Amino acid sequence: MKLGEDSLEAIHVRYSYRMHSLSEFFKGMLQRFTCWFNREHGRQGTLWESRFRSVIVEDGLAARTMAAYIDLNPVRAGMVEDPADYRWSSYGEAVGGGRGAKKAREGLVRAMYSFGSREVSTRSWAQGGVGKEYRKILISAGMEQGEERGNVKTKQRVVVRKGMDREKAEAELARLSEEKERDLKISKVIQCRVRYFTDGAVIGSKSFVDGVFQASRERFGPKRKDGARKPRGALGEMAGEIWSLRDLKEKGVP
Repeated sequence: MKLGEDSLEAIHVRYSYRMHSLSEFFKGMLQRFTCWFNREHGRQGTLWESRFRSVIVEDGLAARTMAAYIDLNPVRAGMVEDPADYRWSSYGEAVGGGRGAKKAREGLVRAMYSFGSREVSTRSWAQGGVGKEYRKILISAGMEQGEERGNVKTKQRVVVRKGMDREKAEAELARLSEEKERDLKISKVIQCRVRYFTDGAVIGSKSFVDGVFQASRERFGPKRKDGARKPRGALGEMAGEIWSLRDLKEKGVP
């Protein structure tokens, strides 16, 4: 039985949409991997905690904050002690000098300084000091966090968030800091789990978020007049510099 032109066109449109949609790609990939994994290990049910999400992030301050947050995830999970040791991250690739080092360095340079006048190149990573400045942010934010618990007799220090050994991290900062550390505010923000990085939908300057909102005006109700919302919680320290499309109640965990 031969398919008509209309049927063929419908099939082409359906698969073309999937091919060019990141959401559809991840949906199919996660479903197929889950089926394979369950079959291999004799298990049932879902494998992933939540659905795939994507966030639009503006170059500059927002991208710089997001990049550092992502590169510290392996440290927070206790997988590595130093973010440079995780080979699957952009930072690990940038400092490791692997096949993708050039692209990783260019990406981090853009994240750090695309909004300024610095030349975006791999040369900036070393000669421009971008690698050093970015490492300061990661070390400052990646220290292990603990608190004293118990009464006077049973008081002990409990780790409330995994991270780099504080003594080693402070020694590394001292080695790096020949001048006053930059971007300390960013390092403080990313010490918390920032919900905006997964649920914010759009993150950037007020004009950037409002621009995306106007371009997608049909997706919002008639009562909403603008897009930018001031972040709260952990990211609230940067309110006025970074804005979000969604008005979220941040549930940061220090």
